[in-house]
Amino acid sequence: MKKLYIILYVCFISLYADESSLLIKAINVLDRFMVISEERIPPKLLRQAGAIAIIPDMIKGGVIVGARYGKGVLLVRQYEGWSDPLFIRMYGGNLGWQIGLESIDIVLIFHDAKSALEILDHSITLGVDLSIAVGPLGRDLSVATNLKFKAKIYSYSKSMGVYTGIALAGAKLEVDYEANQRFYHCEPTKFYRILQGKCHNDNPYVQILKRKLMEYVKW
Repeated sequence: MKKLYIILYVCFISLYADESSLLIKAINVLDRFMVISEERIPPKLLRQAGAIAIIPDMIKGGVIVGARYGKGVLLVRQYEGWSDPLFIRMYGGNLGWQIGLESIDIVLIFHDAKSALEILDHSITLGVDLSIAVGPLGRDLSVATNLKFKAKIYSYSKSMGVYTGIALAGAKLEVDYEANQRFYHCEPTKFYRILQGKCHNDNPYVQILKRKLMEYVKW
């Protein structure tokens, strides 16, 4: 019973974290995925990417039936730099006899912006609408000439600082309309304007996240 209360409490915190806190977490996740050269997301892969999604502290756990839920941000490649972050959420379930809770940081690297932008029209089911594979790692891969996307999305996941290789097939990605409306004050039907830079928030963490991503791309 105590473990169930812990699960419910952590899920509550995840659901109601404000947008600035989420941006800070996304910045920290990006740093953690890039800090160790032998284990980082290859910068060359980032240079080829059309979009990136960062989902901090995704909750994986449950009693009897496992569940996954997390909030994050999606940034799309622009002509010069990256778009402002669009707030998204990921959810999905997996059957299995389990009692437990796990917090997982997830980064998704999209092959092209078009695939990521499908989230604006409807939710995306990973592994169904878009193929997904565990991404390559390491400093040597960052300079490899044959580093190519073999799936529409490469996934990276860490729990307690250790790569987990969690299976994300079946999980759904969708726009978090409430979070975007609170943060950007955009019309609910026009969130694409966020990615176009026509609906902007001067929150400093937006610029820090974009700047960090630009720095890592150039490594």
